[in-house]
Amino acid sequence: MESLSVNNAPAIACHNLRTAYQANLKRPILNGIDLQINQGEFVALLGLNGAGKSTLLRSLVGLIPVNQGEIQVFGTKVEPQNIGEIRKNVGFLFQGGGLVDQLSSLDNVLCGCLGELNTWQSLWGFPQRDRRVAMQLLQKLGLQEQTYQKARQLSGGQRQRVAIARTLIQSPQILLADEPTTGLDIVGINQVMEALASMHRKGLTVVVVLHDLALAAQYAQRAIILEAGQVMYDGDCQNMEKQFAKLQNLSPVQSASAA
Repeated sequence: MESLSVNNAPAIACHNLRTAYQANLKRPILNGIDLQINQGEFVALLGLNGAGKSTLLRSLVGLIPVNQGEIQVFGTKVEPQNIGEIRKNVGFLFQGGGLVDQLSSLDNVLCGCLGELNTWQSLWGFPQRDRRVAMQLLQKLGLQEQTYQKARQLSGGQRQRVAIARTLIQSPQILLADEPTTGLDIVGINQVMEALASMHRKGLTVVVVLHDLALAAQYAQRAIILEAGQVMYDGDCQNMEKQFAKLQNLSPVQSASAA
């Protein structure tokens, strides 16, 4: 798989992004987004419901069309003709993980290789090399004992870590995670965030949508807050309650639960 990150361009650059007009919002969901994320950063994407966080994440890999503006990944413009190559370098972790319940953890991770296999390889099963890599990823994420367990038998935190392993087997340079801690207990939240932090320490660029300002302050290097489809804050993660309260005209207690 060819890496796009050999140049010194930003990992992600967005210029004046606008999506289709939404009558219920009386505006586009994304309404003039300008931002740049450098290689190797850990960025928390925050904002109230409807601010455009998930839409922005999905637009980066062509899942939501952009009516105006431009997206670049490692200096390459995201366009329909090259979206396949872009997606090889950008892993996407969907909310809930999207695992196949009747498959084992190992087989779910191996599903991340399907896009790289030709028809004959798919018929004959996954190569031993891919199986070894999948098992190594599960081990690194503390899931060696769950390797052959069905996904339906896993806890929420374990499921999300399997989903992370499935994304990482594609060897992406960027990992986008859409609310990966939603619905998890404290143990599961810590497991998922520590897994993302571990991958970041190894050089992965991580962009994660969060609803918890404390998690953003603990793990991310930088916070980007969206409001009404625009970037309202881009900076340090410290004192996020005050920043969020100031931008949203809420009290610090309200803002911490609303983000």
